[in-house]
Amino acid sequence: MNVEDPKPRLLFLCTGNACRSQMAEGWARHLRAETIEARSAGTEPAGLDPRAVAVMAEVGVDLAGQYSKSVEEALREGEFDYVVTVCDHAAESCPLLPGQARVLHHGFEDPAHGHGNEAEVLALFRRVRDEIRRYVESLPEAL
Repeated sequence: MNVEDPKPRLLFLCTGNACRSQMAEGWARHLRAETIEARSAGTEPAGLDPRAVAVMAEVGVDLAGQYSKSVEEALREGEFDYVVTVCDHAAESCPLLPGQARVLHHGFEDPAHGHGNEAEVLALFRRVRDEIRRYVESLPEAL
């Protein structure tokens, strides 16, 4: 933890940093800004998915200032206390990070790989969004 700011630094990590980790960062900033400093990154950044932005906006969470970034870029801001991998691929390929970061895993279905028409895919994005919210709400206050 940073001495000037005692909040734990948490990195949500997935492969593309396009959907799940972005939504997790958004929820953490929206719901837990007082207790967590949240960031997100990808092992292979692929750009922020506009559908993630849209479904988060539906519930009042603005992702407009976020963008898809690499782990290396996220680390330029400093070390993390916790890394939460939100997809199995990131969990398997999680890079060794400097410091004492504790790695946690909670996989979520990738809504970007949803099948069906746009309404069905957006329904999947909403379901995953809500699952991620419940996960962020369940994080212990004192991580």
